Amino acid sequence: MEKMTHRVAASKAELPPASITIGIDVSKDYLDAARHPGGDTVRIANTRKGQTALLCWIGNIKAVARVVFEPTGPYHRTLEERLAAVGIPLIKVNPRQARRFAGATAKLSKTDCVDASMLARYGALLEPAARPVRTDLQNRLAELVAARRSLMRDRTSTLNRLKTLTIGLLQRHARHRLRQIEAQITSLDAATDALVAEDAHLFRRRDVLASIPGLGTVTAHALLADMPELGTMEEGQAASLAGLAPITRQSGTWRGRSFIQGGRATLRQALYMPAIVSMRFNPDLKRVYDRLVAKGKHPKIAITTIMRKLVVLANALLRKDRLWTPKET
Repeated sequence: MEKMTHRVAASKAELPPASITIGIDVSKDYLDAARHPGGDTVRIANTRKGQTALLCWIGNIKAVARVVFEPTGPYHRTLEERLAAVGIPLIKVNPRQARRFAGATAKLSKTDCVDASMLARYGALLEPAARPVRTDLQNRLAELVAARRSLMRDRTSTLNRLKTLTIGLLQRHARHRLRQIEAQITSLDAATDALVAEDAHLFRRRDVLASIPGLGTVTAHALLADMPELGTMEEGQAASLAGLAPITRQSGTWRGRSFIQGGRATLRQALYMPAIVSMRFNPDLKRVYDRLVAKGKHPKIAITTIMRKLVVLANALLRKDRLWTPKET
C-alpha cells in the first residue's frame, strides 16, 4: 500500500484550462510534487504504484500546462514515460538554472518539498518550452554513446599513465588494459551501428549527419544522442542549446567581449575535433575559418564559430532531410 501525504496550502478555485504547473523533485525513493497555483504538495514513493497515485493526485490532465522536474538519470525515466504517455507536456530544467531562480526569488531553503514548489513556480512564471520525450531507442543510444565516451577517457588516462611507468609489470598491465579498452570500443561501435539500423528514421538521420565533411558516424551518433531535438529547431535555438551562441555584453557606450556559456557540454566536446577536421576538409567551413583568421580573430574563436556552424548546418540538413552538398561558389 503506497503511503501518500498531502499538505494543502490553499483551496482549489476554478481555473481556466491548462493553467496548472506541477513541479516534481525526483529522488531514488520518493517523488515530491507541488501544484501552482494552489500550493498543494504531496510525497509519493518513486515506484510504478506511486506514479499511478501521482497521476490520481494530479487529477484533470487537460488542466495541466506543464510538469517541471530536474533530470536525475535513471530515477526520472519511468516517471517521464508515464507522464508523456497521458499527454502531459514535460520540461526538464538544468539544476543550475533552477537554483539561480530560487536565489533570485529569495527562496534559499532547500528541502525536497521546497524544491518541488520552486520548480512549479519556475515553470509557471517562465513558461519554458516543452521538449519531446526520448524514445526507448534514443535512451539506449544515449547509454551506448555515454559508455563509449567513458572508455575514451579511460584510454587517454591509461596512455598518459603508461608514459610515466618504469616498472615492467605495471607497463604490461597498462598495455593489457589498453587492449581491453580498444576491444570494448569496437564492441560498442558495432552495438551502436546495430541499434541505429533497427530504426529506418534514425538510420536516415545518422546518414544525413555523416554526410557532412568532418563528421563521421561516431560524431553523428553523439549528436543524435546528445541533441535528439536536432532538425526541429530554429537556427538560433540549435546554437543556444549547444552552448555555442555568443552572449553579447554591452552597456551604454561600453562593449565587452562576447563569450559562450551554458548549453550541453558533451555536445561541444563531440564537436571540437570535427571542427578541427572541417577547417581542412570541409570547403565551406574552411573558407569561414580562413576569413576569420584573416580578420585577426583568435584561432579558438574561429574554431568555436566552426562548431556553431556545424550544429546549425546539422539542424538545417535534418530539417530538410537531405544530404550535404558543397555550396556553389
